[in-house]
Amino acid sequence: MGSRASSLLREEDIEEIKKETGFSHSQITRLYSRFHSLDKGENGALSREDFQRIPELAINPLGDRIINAFFPEGEDQVNFRGFMRTLAHFRPVEDNEKSKGHDASEPLNSRNNKLLFAFRLYDLDRDDKISRDELLQVLRMMVGVNISDEQLGSIADRTIQEADTNGDMSISFSEFIKVLEKVDVEQKMSIRFLH
Repeated sequence: MGSRASSLLREEDIEEIKKETGFSHSQITRLYSRFHSLDKGENGALSREDFQRIPELAINPLGDRIINAFFPEGEDQVNFRGFMRTLAHFRPVEDNEKSKGHDASEPLNSRNNKLLFAFRLYDLDRDDKISRDELLQVLRMMVGVNISDEQLGSIADRTIQEADTNGDMSISFSEFIKVLEKVDVEQKMSIRFLH
C-alpha cells in the first residue's frame, strides 16, 4: 500500500514540498502514505471528519482548534500540500537551521511562525486579538469542568492583565510574543518526524 501511495506523488511535487516545508524526501513519502490512508473519500483531500478519526486529535481538548488550522478560511477540504504546510509548523528546528537565517522567506517552523500558529488557536474570531471571551473558551476546552467558571474568569483576567500592554483589554500578536519570550516554543511545538 505504501508504494502505491508514494507512486501517486510526482518527484517534482516532492521537490517543491521539500523546499517549502523543509521535510526530507522520506518524510514526505511517509506522510503522503499516512495522508492517503486518512483520505476515506479517496479524492486526494482530507475533510474535517478524516482528521477527527485520528485518535490523538480526538482526545486532545484543542483537537477541533488544531483541525481548523489545517483548513484555509471557508474551505472544507485540504490537499496534501496544504496538509504538509500546516505540519511544517511542528517540524523541529535543527541547530544548523537556526544559524542559517539568510533566505528571504522565513521557514514555516520558525519561532515566529510557530507563535503565530499558536496565537491563531486562541484567536477564535480571527480579528488578530485574543479577547477575554476567546481566552475563556479555549481555557474551558483545555480544562473541561475541572475548574469553576469563576476560577477560569480569574485566570483569564490575570492573563490579560499581565499580557495587555496597550490597555485595550485583549492580547495582540506582539503582546503574545512578549509573554512567551522566555518559553522554548521551538521545543514545545515540535513533533519528531521519522527520517
